Amino acid sequence: MQHFRDDTDSRKVSSRAETVPGVREMLATLISLPSISSASAEWDHSNEPVVRTLGEWLEALGFSVEILAVPGMPGKYNLIATLGSGSGGLVLSGHTDTVPFDDKRWQSDPFTLTERDNRWYGLGTCDMKGFFPLAIEAAKAFTAADLKQPLIILATADEESSMNGAKALAEAGKPKARYAVIGEPTSLKPVRMHKGIMMERLTFEGQSGHSSDPGLGRNALEGMHEALGELLALRTDWQAQYSNPNFDVQVPTLNLGCIHGGDNPNRICARCELHFDLRPLPGMSMENLRQDILHRVQPVAERRQLIMEFEPLFEGVPPFETPADAALVKACEQLTGHTAHAVAFATEAPWLQKLGMETLVMGPGSIDQAHQPDEFLELSQLEPTVKILRGLIQQFCL
Repeated sequence: MQHFRDDTDSRKVSSRAETVPGVREMLATLISLPSISSASAEWDHSNEPVVRTLGEWLEALGFSVEILAVPGMPGKYNLIATLGSGSGGLVLSGHTDTVPFDDKRWQSDPFTLTERDNRWYGLGTCDMKGFFPLAIEAAKAFTAADLKQPLIILATADEESSMNGAKALAEAGKPKARYAVIGEPTSLKPVRMHKGIMMERLTFEGQSGHSSDPGLGRNALEGMHEALGELLALRTDWQAQYSNPNFDVQVPTLNLGCIHGGDNPNRICARCELHFDLRPLPGMSMENLRQDILHRVQPVAERRQLIMEFEPLFEGVPPFETPADAALVKACEQLTGHTAHAVAFATEAPWLQKLGMETLVMGPGSIDQAHQPDEFLELSQLEPTVKILRGLIQQFCL
């Protein structure tokens, strides 16, 4: 049914919207607030100023705002802003943090929104602070009285480093809705699947000794050489077993990233450490993959009498997939004119999916600009984003 608003409602919406800055002013403010997340303490920032600022704007539009501390992470917060009520509804989600930067490689101040060449430059313009002003601009057209199901704007912490913000939400069981769009930069093309990411550490510890007599020690580097062969054989097995034509790289990958071992040519190597990366396809279990690895490398350690440690460098991001015939996928395809596709980069989608929401990734900007000096958002993306988001709100909240 077509929804109409009388003049009284229109005046009310106009009055509320005027208390919130325009898109450019909002983004300039968000860009000016450092919110870098990093495993390195010297780079890491709190995202609280960004979250508090978003909360003020959304409260002015009639949203009920909840700010949640991320357990065990001082200074890190999630925000859940809800307009309307009901058992279904739509989540528009983004992360508030950015990656670190090298200011010597930037042509302008990363924390100042700079316009040139029909682009807005600044740290986080496309990945992904730019999504929030556009989601808020789309929301300005609606009041709680308009909505039969809630509109939720979700802002998360630490996506770029640990994803602990999204994990905390999944553990808390909130927010509750039926559909979720994550506004990562996809050039406004819907994404319904991505690979997972795992980063693992394997360590062998043996016994040093004089290199003239191999019997004096247990060589961890030789043990790792054998383990490398097992890992590469396992990769071959996985790639023969799993394939998905939706991806440019259609098979799961295993990359041997770095290795460190030994201290001198004439000493038997006592310790060797390997770091490697796995990119599983949808349908592959990270826990099962880790068990497969253990099954192949543990016998090497036992046979060579080496002490073995095998652990994740971080918990990892599971692969994600939403069915091609899902209502949200169909709606986004219709609104954008693009068929939903697959990408190689990972997002918070698995944790929103864990909350029971039909989830899709789609937002302004290109992933090619993410994590780059002179990150930018094309001005041509602004109006289409607002139009698409309003179309989704109309379809899933009215």
